[in-house]
Amino acid sequence: MLLSILGLILLAVGFTARRNVSALGAYRVPLLAGGGLLVLLGVALSTVIQVDAGEVGVQTLFGQVQQRVLPSGLNVVNPLVDVTRFDTKTQNYTMSAIQTEGQQAGDDAIRVLSADGLEVVIDLTALYHVIPAETPRILSTIGADYESKIVRPIARTRIRDNAVYYDAVALYSTRRDEFQARIYKTIEDDFRKNGLQLDQLLIRNIQLPAPVKRSIESKISAEQDAQKMQFVLQKERQEADRKRVEAQGIADYQKIINNELSDKLLQYESIKANKEIALSPNAKVIIMGGGKGSQVLISDK
Repeated sequence: MLLSILGLILLAVGFTARRNVSALGAYRVPLLAGGGLLVLLGVALSTVIQVDAGEVGVQTLFGQVQQRVLPSGLNVVNPLVDVTRFDTKTQNYTMSAIQTEGQQAGDDAIRVLSADGLEVVIDLTALYHVIPAETPRILSTIGADYESKIVRPIARTRIRDNAVYYDAVALYSTRRDEFQARIYKTIEDDFRKNGLQLDQLLIRNIQLPAPVKRSIESKISAEQDAQKMQFVLQKERQEADRKRVEAQGIADYQKIINNELSDKLLQYESIKANKEIALSPNAKVIIMGGGKGSQVLISDK
């Protein structure tokens, strides 16, 4: 468009050069030719629109939104239309209590009331994308600032609406996944009605009131201590069983020894042991006997 305007200016100067400015009379033809060329070039360029990758374009002609969606790449359009570009890649909207996170400055976490009347603070991230075919309807009914008009208010409202069905402790622990699945379904339905597709919903943090949190931590600590004590008791019982088995084994062994051994057997074993000693190459003197039997002298000398 700028080239066309510049070309029109050159054409006007060329048409008036001979009558008003005699010094420009010799340049009248070049001015007219250059002006005409710039006008044609400007019109040609204004009919070609480039849409970047991951975007689509929506045309508006005299305030009326056109239904034809321009895909990524080069597109030939009416030079009089205005093109609004929509990002169709996955986007995220974060609402967090941490001031450096999220699209809003400061604490932007969602504060909800649970079923037991406690205030719970939730950090949330919504991953979504614009449905390309719905961009003309988005532009005509919502506008290009759909993030502030649709994404933020719907997400916050639906979370508050669904949190009232859960106790604070349940939200924090046992029913957290159920709560996330429930709000995902309701937010997804509302997004789709407005031309957006919810890809994923992430509950990043749930913060309970300080007294409730301390109570939960105390309960968890007590449960851990109880589990530790059960482990110790089980270990002691196993050790007692081991000692009982060991004592029974010793008792059985002694019983067998007392029942099976006799004086003759002991004398026979003693003779075998002394015989082995006598047959060894070392010098020795062995006196065998005692009790009722006669003594026997064994020597290698």
